[in-house]
Amino acid sequence: MERPPITPQLRRTRVMAILRSSGARGLPAVAHALADAGVTCLEVTLTTPGALDALARIRDHLGAEVAVGAGTVLTTGQARDALSAGAGFLVSPVVDAELIRSAAKSGTPCYPGAWTPTEVYAAWQAGAAAVKLFPAGTGGTAHVRQLRAPLPQVPLMAVGGVDITRARDYIDAGACAVGIGSPLLRGVDGDSDSAALGALTERARALLEAVGAGATAAGAGR
Repeated sequence: MERPPITPQLRRTRVMAILRSSGARGLPAVAHALADAGVTCLEVTLTTPGALDALARIRDHLGAEVAVGAGTVLTTGQARDALSAGAGFLVSPVVDAELIRSAAKSGTPCYPGAWTPTEVYAAWQAGAAAVKLFPAGTGGTAHVRQLRAPLPQVPLMAVGGVDITRARDYIDAGACAVGIGSPLLRGVDGDSDSAALGALTERARALLEAVGAGATAAGAGR
């Protein structure tokens, strides 16, 4: 099996911003604010109504410098729809070997969610580009270290319960990246004004600085 590599923007910045909302109308503006800061790996969750239309608009607007993928993907049918909409990667909260293998066969990076050593290894064996440790906050940084010790070959992305102040701790514990949603997007919704979007850009810059990616991400936004 040919394992797809980790999304270059994720490898470079070590941050995946998770865009989840009650509606998709404001997501393109949110994506632009994040890209302005240098956060160039964006997950649009399928739990957001109109997610795939928003994903396509974000991809078309921001171009190839920004990786846009689909999150909360649970079935191969959802994966096909996401790829048809232009998703560059797939994220799931669970380990579904068929979904992972299908993504790998198409050359699409897949980041399935796992918690136990058995789940992490199963996801890796199926062809995951990296494994999403979820929910990371339940076990904290100690859980990252405990998993990395017997499974050093498996890159782990810490997601769930991770905020800007703790992001660096997860990187130092051995995570290859962090995924952050509501702690980053707080106060931003479909009707966000320029002040709220500007504050989002500043938080995103602070996050990149925290994980040590500020220098490499500088100027990556559009």
